[in-house]
Amino acid sequence: MTTVLCVPQWQGSASSKAPQLMTGARRAAELVPADAVVTVPVLETSGDKAAGIRAFDALVENQRLTHKALAAIDDRVITIGGDCAVDIPPIAAAHARYGDALTVLWIDAHPDVYSPQTLPSGAFHGMVVRALLGDGPAALTPEHPLTPRQVIIAGERAGDVSEHEYLAKTGLRRYGVGDLERAFDGLRGPVYVHIDLDVLEPTTFGATCYPEPNGIQPQRLIDLLSQLDDIIGAAITEHAPSSGDVNPDEADVIRRLGAALTH
Repeated sequence: MTTVLCVPQWQGSASSKAPQLMTGARRAAELVPADAVVTVPVLETSGDKAAGIRAFDALVENQRLTHKALAAIDDRVITIGGDCAVDIPPIAAAHARYGDALTVLWIDAHPDVYSPQTLPSGAFHGMVVRALLGDGPAALTPEHPLTPRQVIIAGERAGDVSEHEYLAKTGLRRYGVGDLERAFDGLRGPVYVHIDLDVLEPTTFGATCYPEPNGIQPQRLIDLLSQLDDIIGAAITEHAPSSGDVNPDEADVIRRLGAALTH
C-alpha cells in the first residue's frame, strides 16, 4: 500500500515564483499512483525571519502538521512538495523505522548544504541536507540526525564554494550528471529517494523555481529508478507550474517518475 502525502509548502523558497509551489504540489499529487492521498493543511502565509531562516515560524508549524499527518499513516509514503524542506519529517520517520541501515539518495541540482550563515536569503530549502545531518536550527532539525555515510547526493551541478567545502569536510558522497549512474551502483535498501525536479534538464522539464542548465534527461533517471530495489519511501518536490494547468509533457514526466518510485 502506498499513500501520497501532499505538502503544498512554499515558504522554504526565496524565489519570486515560490507560491506556485502550492499549485505544483497539488497537481503533482494527482499524478503519482497511490492507494490514498493525504494533504497536509500547511500554512499559506509567510512569516518573519528568525535564526537566519525566512518564514521560520511557518516552517516550524508546517513540520509539526506534517509529523502529525505521518503519524496516522502506516503505508509506504511518497511525499509531494512544495519546496524540498517538506521532506525532513518523512525522512526522519524513515530513519526512526530503519535506523542506520537507511540510505537517502538525494537527487537534486543543488546539494542543499548551506547554513544560515552562508545563505543570506535565509531560504531553508537550500539547507535541508545539512539539517538532516543535525546541523541546523533545533526546531527544524531531526531529533536523530542522519550520518554522512547515509546520504548520497546525485545530479548536483550548482553548489557554491561553501557548499562544496562542506561536502568535502563531511565526506558526503556526491555525483554529478556525467557520473549519475555511480550513485546507483551497488545501492541496496532500505533506500529513501528524494527528487528535486530541478535536477532535470530544463529544456525538457522547466516548471521549477531554480532551473539549472545541463541537467538529467527524464528517461535516464526513470530507467535508473526502475532498477532500484527496496525503495521504502520517496519524495518529488519543487514543481512550480506557471499556471493551474500543468504542461502535458511535464505531467507525463511526473507520472512516470511516480511509477518508477512505486514499482
